Amino acid sequence: MKEFCKVMKALSDPNRVKILKMLQHRPLCVCEMREALGIAQPTVSSHLKVLEDAGLVTCKKAGLWVNYSLADGRSSAYAASMLGNLRHWIEEDPEIRGIARRLPEIRREDVCRKD
Repeated sequence: MKEFCKVMKALSDPNRVKILKMLQHRPLCVCEMREALGIAQPTVSSHLKVLEDAGLVTCKKAGLWVNYSLADGRSSAYAASMLGNLRHWIEEDPEIRGIARRLPEIRREDVCRKD
């Protein structure tokens, strides 16, 4: 039950759900997520830690970048189930659509240079 509650708690915050929806499009760094969500970098990092602990996202260092992507679901059947369902849920939500529309314009090279 502890694993189930961890996944549900991770999904209880709108910004964490938005992060998962963004990661359905492509791997992202913290700066890109911060730009898309309009929230502070430490807040994005905190959300990512919760999502990672729940088995919903993974990260991989690639040179200067730390890329976050959706987990493959092997670590948690609950995470796998929710990630699978989330692919089809809330696609028509105006906020989700707006973020998805802006994502192609958000490039880490531009965003991280501003910081």
